[in-house]
Amino acid sequence: MSVSDTRLYAILHPSPALIASQLDPQQFARHYLAGSIRHYSGKVIFAELDPEFRDAYFHIDEFLEDVHPHEDGRPKATKFISVYRVLEHLDFSRIRSLYLSTPEAAVLELEPSEEVQTREPGLLRIFAEINPVRMLVLTRMNFLEFGDLVTNPSILRNVPALFYTQLEFDADAFINDFELNPMIPPPLPKVHPSKLRDAINELVNSPRKRTKGLLLDSSFDTIPYRMVRHGFMFARHGEYRFFRMPAHQEIEKNNYKFWKAM
Repeated sequence: MSVSDTRLYAILHPSPALIASQLDPQQFARHYLAGSIRHYSGKVIFAELDPEFRDAYFHIDEFLEDVHPHEDGRPKATKFISVYRVLEHLDFSRIRSLYLSTPEAAVLELEPSEEVQTREPGLLRIFAEINPVRMLVLTRMNFLEFGDLVTNPSILRNVPALFYTQLEFDADAFINDFELNPMIPPPLPKVHPSKLRDAINELVNSPRKRTKGLLLDSSFDTIPYRMVRHGFMFARHGEYRFFRMPAHQEIEKNNYKFWKAM
């Protein structure tokens, strides 16, 4: 095993990092969750990059020189290249696949897709920001519009790049259910139903207002994968790369272990 066998992974959740590894994606997820002395229990989301990807910010080649199998032949599991400002320095076109892992290390591979669901005019949506910020946001904007706004350099509260997802949510159905029973359980973890009702009313009654924060921390680790509506988005102002989430029936058929833990 040589440097040519080394993969580049960008950890997106729970904590950002660019890592060189001689493990395949399934082995990498298992190591991250159970094989390392750094204890972690929860979801892991990471992307595999084209091994030829380079950016002057990372000094990748210098780190790759230290990636070698152990003396007993075991592959090098992780070589941390960077843990800061990783997403903003990624070339989105170099992202080959996105991997979702359950806490039990069941892994689902997502491939890039050119088709992004942007229809459904007038719909109120909930987006979970995952990296580098982690707010849960209610908005009238669609998938592309939201990412373009948050990464717009002319906006004071912007980020250079954003990784996020849209969650399953029907505002009209929620309001109807809440009016019938104000004690209904929260439709999303940690989001109080009455606060969500107030946020919806604020957007409905303020046409010029585009977003309303629901939580300072989206707590994505507590949100089931089954609540992901379309997929996951990498956004930079004027640029995006989308990874479609397969239909639940497709996941059940092709990856039962992951589907069972969704």
